[in-house]
Amino acid sequence: MLPGGGRNACNEMQRMLIVRSLGQDRVAFCVTSFIVSNLGSRFIEPPVLNMKSRTLPPRSPLVFILSPGVDPTSALLQLAEHTGMAHRFHALSLGQGQAPHCCRLLREGVNQGHWVFLANCHLSLSWMPNLDKLVEQLQVEDPHPSFRLWLSSSPHPDFPISILQASIKMTTEPPKGRRLYQLMTEAQFTRCSKPAKYKELLFALCFFHSILLERKKFLQLGWNIIYGFNDSDFEVSENLLSLYLDEYEETPWDALKYLIAGVNYGGHVTDDWDRRLLTTYINDYFSDLSLTTPSYRLSVLDTYYIPKDGSLASYKEYISMLPSMDPPEAFGQHPNADVASQITEARTLFETLLSLQPQITPTRIGGQSREEKVLELAADVKQKIPEMIDYEGTRKLLALDPSPLNVVLLQEIQRYNKLMRTILLSLTDLEKGIQGLIVMSTSLEEIFNCIFDAHVPPLWGKVYPSQKPLASWTRDLAVRVEQFETWASRARPPVLFWLSGFTFPTGFLTAVLQSAARQNNISVDSLSWEFIVSTVDDSNLVYPPKDGVWVRGLYLEGAGWDRKNSCLVEAEPMQLVCLMPTIHFRPAESRKKSAKGMYSCPCYYYPNRAGSADRASFVIGIDLRSGAMTSDHWIKRGTALLMSLDS
Repeated sequence: MLPGGGRNACNEMQRMLIVRSLGQDRVAFCVTSFIVSNLGSRFIEPPVLNMKSRTLPPRSPLVFILSPGVDPTSALLQLAEHTGMAHRFHALSLGQGQAPHCCRLLREGVNQGHWVFLANCHLSLSWMPNLDKLVEQLQVEDPHPSFRLWLSSSPHPDFPISILQASIKMTTEPPKGRRLYQLMTEAQFTRCSKPAKYKELLFALCFFHSILLERKKFLQLGWNIIYGFNDSDFEVSENLLSLYLDEYEETPWDALKYLIAGVNYGGHVTDDWDRRLLTTYINDYFSDLSLTTPSYRLSVLDTYYIPKDGSLASYKEYISMLPSMDPPEAFGQHPNADVASQITEARTLFETLLSLQPQITPTRIGGQSREEKVLELAADVKQKIPEMIDYEGTRKLLALDPSPLNVVLLQEIQRYNKLMRTILLSLTDLEKGIQGLIVMSTSLEEIFNCIFDAHVPPLWGKVYPSQKPLASWTRDLAVRVEQFETWASRARPPVLFWLSGFTFPTGFLTAVLQSAARQNNISVDSLSWEFIVSTVDDSNLVYPPKDGVWVRGLYLEGAGWDRKNSCLVEAEPMQLVCLMPTIHFRPAESRKKSAKGMYSCPCYYYPNRAGSADRASFVIGIDLRSGAMTSDHWIKRGTALLMSLDS
């Protein structure tokens, strides 16, 4: 409810604007109710497509738009059997050299009334124009009334639009893990010779599968990379479980955990920190305790536990009693994780809406035209770009001291100067292009659209990755350049290093290790890091440490920090990130593995933890004291350090 008399004074649109300004995580709910009251509820409920009906037109292809963990093949086979088309159903997975088979199947299908299923069209994009022509022909000729063309493809910008326009499109959401029990038969449930043990571990496996599938709703706090875990992973693991329990008297925990989490589900996982999370979950659910403890709890909530030995119906009944929307705590997450993902979803919604804006503005009646707006923004950005740093002067000044840190400084100056030259040049060209003095090239057109939408043009974003909008990115650039300008003018390193300001922080950290190795006359390979979080205010840190460096400006996501006891604590409600105190990065010789009570916290360059194709986001693992909780608790929380935020 809006405070005071605001509720009566505002219409629905104005209400949404207030929510948009004050609570981005609630925008989706506002938009939903706005659509329901203005357009009707059918616009928010997915339509039911009855594929069994004979009304599907033979001329329209049916396209399955794939999402991770979904394979429509088995559902399609079942449908073919139901409708008596199994003997006339032909499936082909597209790829290299499959084009001639495709054409033959389609020709036969059109004439003889077959069902043709072409799977994974995104893997054969070069052949798509040919398919486009075949679909075009379908519209004019008269195919057999039983003919159906089914296609499946992951979303791809190069997929022909005309095929999409002519087709019926379906997308299936990845299945929820809990429906595995609905599909389970009595034979599957009772097939093991050790029924009590098997039923309990089967339930734990089912819960494990559901958690892995549904954790992706937390976006970056869920998985670094979204994986396509699917039903066949569960089936193989279920067979392994039954086989190993039949074979061995003692439960072979290590073998089961390795085969299920390491090989089977782990086969999808390519990120080391995601693998650590997977291992943490399986260790929780597959242990002697899960068999010996009655109603063994699978999360911090009392709702989720392994039910006592019973019939399949009793397990299904227990599952039906669980909440339809699993709270974050079921995954070992903090309620803030929901808020963070809802804010990201709201941002995606706005970006999509912006991208649908008409590209050509009508003749204006008051207000600015698109071109005037971009010219104004471009002039503003140009004015905020700092002066170039004197590279030659700095190089001469530091010529007598070729220390690793000075080498890093010169490299950073070169990169930032090149970036600022690129920005100024492209803005000057853009102004000329808008005024009609030069031709607007494709790259200038792209910069024009990015500036209008307040995004950073891809050409400028090549030097270092960032998710900030244009205005805060420009301010951030000025602060980054200032750090190196000050360092260069004083010809001595700062006391506190702002690590996020480096385009390549790993290069800087390696330089610090090299300096320490030279100082102590030892091999750089024998050094690793020790991390001491400062308990005093930055104003008290006036001298550099004897060895190593002070690093400031890191943000902690997925936890809070207790300055007094110098350890991790739960984040406050709605506190999505908190600024970390300065950390002393100290080179140490042959450090032992992480001590007990420590959490190895990954540090990422920017909020997109997976990074991009050209550059990883992960920089370094930093050991932090885990406080009252175990390190497993923070692993499930997705706790990490970020060098920069997206705002």
